[in-house]
Amino acid sequence: MACKEDVKPVVQPVEISPEEAAINKVKDSLYTAFIKAKENKKTREQIKADLKFKGYKTFDYVDEKSKDTILMQQYFVAFLKAGAIRGQNEEEAAALQQEHLDYLGKMYEMGHADISGPFGDDTALRGMTIYNVPNITTAERLANDDPMVKANRLIVEVHPWWAAKGFPLR
Repeated sequence: MACKEDVKPVVQPVEISPEEAAINKVKDSLYTAFIKAKENKKTREQIKADLKFKGYKTFDYVDEKSKDTILMQQYFVAFLKAGAIRGQNEEEAAALQQEHLDYLGKMYEMGHADISGPFGDDTALRGMTIYNVPNITTAERLANDDPMVKANRLIVEVHPWWAAKGFPLR
């Protein structure tokens, strides 16, 4: 048996352009985000159990066309209407508006409100907020804590509303 020295091929590093390196970095971060999202993705049944544990009302809806089972969740829509005190001067009204926007932003950041905004016409119905909370009592309390409502510039009317969990607006 002859002893031969194993000859390993020499691999030359491949040089890539800065653009290719940037693209590869983005691809790597997208792949990592995809894997993490896949690992953290809960099943419909897990989401339903979590919501039930937190006190939310849900039900399953079977779409006749696709035969998919869709998880429906109860939300609460707070309609904002013109209140009795609307005679604030321009500065007071602007300050209240900023407090109102800050409050709604806080509700969104805390996960209590999913969407809010004004209506596009000039009627007594001024806007709405969709609250993502377990019950109407909490939705009413949060809606009534709005600085515009406290100042009686707006009043609220809250109604339960059902929507498909996780479906985006189009």
